[in-house]
Amino acid sequence: MDLFEDDGPAPGGNAHEFTVSEISGAVKKTIEGEFGHVRVRGEVGRVTVARTGHMYFDLKDDRSVLSAVSWKGQVSKLAHRPEEGMEVIATGRMTTFGSQSRYQLNVEEVVPAGAGALMAMLEKRRQALAAEGLFDEGRKRPIPYLPEIIGVVTSPTGAVIRDILHRLRDRFPRKVLVWPVAVQGKASAAEVAAAIRGFNAMTPGGALPRPDLLIVARGGGSIEDLWGFNEEIVVRAAAESAIPLISAVGHETDTTLIDHASDRRAPTPTAAAEMAVPVRAELQADLAQFGARLAQSTRAGLDRRAERLRDLSRALPRPDALLMGPAQRLDALDTRLPGALRAAIAKKRIELSDHPLRPGLVTRAVERGRDRLGSSAARLPGAHRAGLAQKRLRLQGLRLSATALDAAIGRERRDFDRLAARLRPDLVTTRIERQRERLMALERLRDTLGYEATLARGYAVVRGDGAVVTGVAAAQAATVLEIEFADGRVQAGAAARPKRGSKPAPPPPEQGTLL
Repeated sequence: MDLFEDDGPAPGGNAHEFTVSEISGAVKKTIEGEFGHVRVRGEVGRVTVARTGHMYFDLKDDRSVLSAVSWKGQVSKLAHRPEEGMEVIATGRMTTFGSQSRYQLNVEEVVPAGAGALMAMLEKRRQALAAEGLFDEGRKRPIPYLPEIIGVVTSPTGAVIRDILHRLRDRFPRKVLVWPVAVQGKASAAEVAAAIRGFNAMTPGGALPRPDLLIVARGGGSIEDLWGFNEEIVVRAAAESAIPLISAVGHETDTTLIDHASDRRAPTPTAAAEMAVPVRAELQADLAQFGARLAQSTRAGLDRRAERLRDLSRALPRPDALLMGPAQRLDALDTRLPGALRAAIAKKRIELSDHPLRPGLVTRAVERGRDRLGSSAARLPGAHRAGLAQKRLRLQGLRLSATALDAAIGRERRDFDRLAARLRPDLVTTRIERQRERLMALERLRDTLGYEATLARGYAVVRGDGAVVTGVAAAQAATVLEIEFADGRVQAGAAARPKRGSKPAPPPPEQGTLL
């Protein structure tokens, strides 16, 4: 007997060995086969949106947590985006993530879990948008009193647009531009926001002019039907609108977030049309009443002023009484005026006769001066021409070839003639003296350039037969030689002819010959 007994083979020793992938595939097949399409109710936990556009979030209750994912294409189709703390009903299918041994819910649709959850989410969104200042009263613009063009954002087939057009036609017909949109469903929010921004993008005065007022309208419905007007994209488009906007969504008891962002809220679409335009008949009646009141007040004012004018005119004196005194004073002055003028003339005549400078003496002195001036002016050109003629004869007699002097005399003559034409009688004497001094200076210059000064230094001028002799040949040919000295002239008779080839004797040192 052995100390230790053999208990036999270990239990399960013949069991099949599975690989990890086989176990993961079996789990995936079981889960996806058992829970192919499920609806899960829970509270949204952590929400993460990846850069690829996929959304990851948790669904939890008081005991468990279920991971959920919505791919990028599914996220864009969600009617309600899950937010943390929101209780929702998620519809999708269960899938597994074998690489991490996880299972998750692939969510295709998310709806709030009842009206209470929707209202809680709506209140949360309202508080967040109000914190940004989108609902502040200070940013709201006044509605234009009488807009030319009204833009309406609503469904083109519902009763809302007919009610608005009918009410506008009854009150005050205006031009209406309708932007058709879906007023409920998944596409409603995006289309309403695009319509508001599209109206604002229009050009004022263009081919399709921009409206002066916008009306966003929809009929009544449940909170789910009106949910598109609670979306953040619609609220922001209404808050950014540069055109004043009236919201008319639902009935009077229905309130959406666009009502807080709009410039004016109307309880119904028909009330929005009434806010947009006044009643034309009432305006016409008011205008007629104002015109009558204006005419009545104008007549009353004119009557009061006419009565006041009559009262003031009775207090005024008569026109003839006002003019009586001035007319009498004018007559008295007219009577005294001739005598006063005669007395003034006589006084001035006496004062003038006692003055040393009497008019008669002044007149005679002026006449005498004028006569002397006229005679002097008449004699001046002749005397000037005579003096110039005498000077010209003297210069010609001296046979002085001084062209410079002739040119200077000609220039002086022209200047003198010009000055004589411009000469005033009171400057005659001064100008004559100045011309005399200039003539004397020219005479001194002529004497300096003449040969008489040279003769005074010991030279002589030899003339043969009346002509100046400048060489031996001319002296030999002359019959009579005349020698001119500084103090006179001497005739030498027949000139001595020197021999051929002999040079004439030079003159003595104390005398010279001017050639």
